[in-house]
Amino acid sequence: MSGPIKKSFPLRLDPALYAALERVAAGDFRSVNAQVEVLLREALARRGIKLAAADPPRRGRPPKEHTDD
Repeated sequence: MSGPIKKSFPLRLDPALYAALERVAAGDFRSVNAQVEVLLREALARRGIKLAAADPPRRGRPPKEHTDD
């Protein structure tokens, strides 16, 4: 079983903004990428925008896949 497919795209940020994201992410034990996703989800929720039904975001490493060869 694999995790949800994620859309990737380039994002250009002001260096000061990126540095602030790094500090906040480190404080929450997240990557900058995960922190940006959390902040975007929070901003959408404040605006009352609901996301399509999907698996809730997971923390940590994905489970190992077992294969029976």
